[in-house]
Amino acid sequence: MELLMDSLRGIESFVRSVEEGSIAAAARRLGITPAAASQNIARLERALGIRLLVRTTRQSGLTEAGRLYYDRVREVISELEQAAAAVSVLNEEPRGRLKIASSVAFGRHVIAPLVPSFAARYPDVSIELVVTDRSIDHIGEGIDISVRFAQQLEPGLITRKLGSVPLVICAAPSYIARRGRPETPEDLRHHDCLIYRFAGHGRLFRWAFVRDGLRFEPELRPTIVSNDIDTLAQMAIAGAGITRLGTFIANQFFEQGLLVPLFGEAAAEDGTRVDHEPLDFYACFLDRQAETPKVRSFIDHAVQSLQGRW
Repeated sequence: MELLMDSLRGIESFVRSVEEGSIAAAARRLGITPAAASQNIARLERALGIRLLVRTTRQSGLTEAGRLYYDRVREVISELEQAAAAVSVLNEEPRGRLKIASSVAFGRHVIAPLVPSFAARYPDVSIELVVTDRSIDHIGEGIDISVRFAQQLEPGLITRKLGSVPLVICAAPSYIARRGRPETPEDLRHHDCLIYRFAGHGRLFRWAFVRDGLRFEPELRPTIVSNDIDTLAQMAIAGAGITRLGTFIANQFFEQGLLVPLFGEAAAEDGTRVDHEPLDFYACFLDRQAETPKVRSFIDHAVQSLQGRW
């Protein structure tokens, strides 16, 4: 190990001497004496059995062997510096501004309640939460993290899954009393459906189910469309029709008796099981360089807080 460390010290002193133009300048950069830098290089030369530098009192020049060796080892020093920087980042305390963008409903009902506890844990971080369902420009808007469900993901972003949210088809008791209860997803084509429209590309968000392991999208009859989930929930409560909500929104209305779930985990009349496809949410950031301590800490906080929730 000592021999390896001597070699690394010698290589670093040699590379810095070439970059700085002299052993004295390299020593200043490394924070050691010129004599120590010169000794490091001399030990390296003895170990290699070749002369790497031609030295004078004021400067140093490369030998032919030194040029060849420098071309090979300078990348080694660069890689070691990057590795050291990556490890040191892990020990940095999160600080600075953290700007988070989230889809509206998930941001309002799930992300916002996580912010106070994160802020209390990391008082040196100032947080801005933007809730929007439009496309996000991480660079142009200075967004550190965007929280999106799977259908909103954009190529090129680094993602980390936060969780899978169960979705439920539901309606108000008043609607069911007036129009009846659909027995299967296929019955939805005969009912008033309240559908979400994507703010970004404008397409309707189809309802997907899984029956005996097979995914399918039944025909729907959209009678009311909105780009806001909470608005759809309120219209469903008013008896306007059947809608689809994440359980983080719907459960409170189930408990109050304002909405009732349809299908759920119940089996159809022929005994086949029908489940609604869940909604996967992800934290997104630009690249590995953007995964700063504040970004990593917030994502870890969100994952830990949401673990086992659904």
